[in-house]
Amino acid sequence: MKSTNKIPSILILFAVSLILFSCIKETKNDVITIVASGKLAVDSSKKYKEPFRPQFHFSPEKKWMNDPNGMVFYKGIYHLFYQYYPDDIVWGPMHWGHATSKDLIHWTQQKIALFPDKLGMIFSGSAVVDLKNTSGLGTKENPPMIAIFTYHDMAGEKAGKRNYQTQGLAYSLDEGETWLKYNGNPIIGNVDQKDFRDPKMFWNTETNLWNMVLVAGDHAQFYTSKNLIDWKFESEFGKNIGAHGGVWECPDLFKLKIAGSNEEKWVLLISINPGAPLGGSGTQYFIGDFDGKSFKTTQKSIKWIDNGADNYAGVTYNNAPENKRIFIGWMSNWSYARNTPTKNWRSAMTLPRELSLAKIKGNYVLKNVAVEQFKKQEAIAFSKDEIILKANQKTTFNYQYLNQSAVQFNAKNENLKLVFSNDVKDSLVMNYDAKQKTFSVDRRHSGVVNFEKSFGEEIHNTKIPNIISEAIDYQIIVDWSSIEIFLNGGVYSFTEQIFPNKPYTKLTIQSDENQEIKNFSIAEIKGIW
Repeated sequence: MKSTNKIPSILILFAVSLILFSCIKETKNDVITIVASGKLAVDSSKKYKEPFRPQFHFSPEKKWMNDPNGMVFYKGIYHLFYQYYPDDIVWGPMHWGHATSKDLIHWTQQKIALFPDKLGMIFSGSAVVDLKNTSGLGTKENPPMIAIFTYHDMAGEKAGKRNYQTQGLAYSLDEGETWLKYNGNPIIGNVDQKDFRDPKMFWNTETNLWNMVLVAGDHAQFYTSKNLIDWKFESEFGKNIGAHGGVWECPDLFKLKIAGSNEEKWVLLISINPGAPLGGSGTQYFIGDFDGKSFKTTQKSIKWIDNGADNYAGVTYNNAPENKRIFIGWMSNWSYARNTPTKNWRSAMTLPRELSLAKIKGNYVLKNVAVEQFKKQEAIAFSKDEIILKANQKTTFNYQYLNQSAVQFNAKNENLKLVFSNDVKDSLVMNYDAKQKTFSVDRRHSGVVNFEKSFGEEIHNTKIPNIISEAIDYQIIVDWSSIEIFLNGGVYSFTEQIFPNKPYTKLTIQSDENQEIKNFSIAEIKGIW
């Protein structure tokens, strides 16, 4: 009896050891199996574990969320406000939700910051810290945090009026914890402008004035102020330039230095819905010059900050450390945002990204890549300095945590196909065509796609002429319901929602030519909740 009892014990110990220690097995048929370390398997948290819930992107604990708002850094804290409806998982009367972070990765939900009032719902806007107390709403010892946002009067809209959107102000004297509405609201009225909204303000160190950019239908408007309350209209931009397939929304304006030079340029972000290249909503950008009153550009082509379907309404942080320009977008698309297959919550934000400017073939390119803090979430599960791809032969990696992973490698500037898949025949396909200079994402069979026709109807194909290097750096970040792809450090990025029926467990790589894949790694990403 004693000897027969020992066998199960040994088997149990062996099984436990497989969970606790990484083990890699390579076979002759180009299949590499990665046995997980167990770091993600042991998780006692029951919160944020619903189907499709992102594990390292910000999402609301419950109910509906869209555009990021009021992004400001103060006293070591990143504040993220956002469009929020606390009563349902579809869009409704907008509030400002609130979350905070010390590292842009781990987030703490805060109480709702701004509620609708008699002037209307609380639409998008921005926030600053009035360090010099120019507004007089605080003191120099305790400067106020100021939010300026759009009031949307639903009754006025239903009555057929055009001036149902105005700009309001709120302030906080306790570093964003509680907010008071300014008793002189609205601070910017509206005579007869439809879609007059989404103010982004910032302190201009070159003019010692506050600047604001907001949108009015099909163009942007620029304002100046000495005190954040009284605003002077200065100029407008964009009626005859850029994409105009829909309403302009969520502007942003900031200056960046061109990599490798002392040249500086101003960047104007404008979101548009509809009218994006893949349908629905997207965010374009303009590179130009700004003198504190007017913005000018010589740009002829339309440029998009992200070439996937699901990065919209993104804006950047005011007052970020080291003058970094940190961007967060809403990871969805108005074409299907209300119908995505989640239960008690809906939508998430992109990973925070650092923006930079480069010049490629004489053209300005706005690059974006995940912030460096994200690296701390990675735990390498498999790495190899070199992997040989044989022409038209597949190399497959089996790994149970691909839905919570980061894949990185360097490959020659040649055709390459990557497929994430599982045992229920879901497949997410990416293709780089070197000759045509295109990159595509095919989510037609990626999982649940039938909640809205346009979601899985077509392959998303993008021209990428700025990939001119002999080799390409790939970074692919997969969370439970999203994929973010960065080529050559963010010269191009692609953000797409996905809803696999079961987690992806296989990554297959294939090329038309013999090819060396260098510095290949798969990292499991630690959850943030």
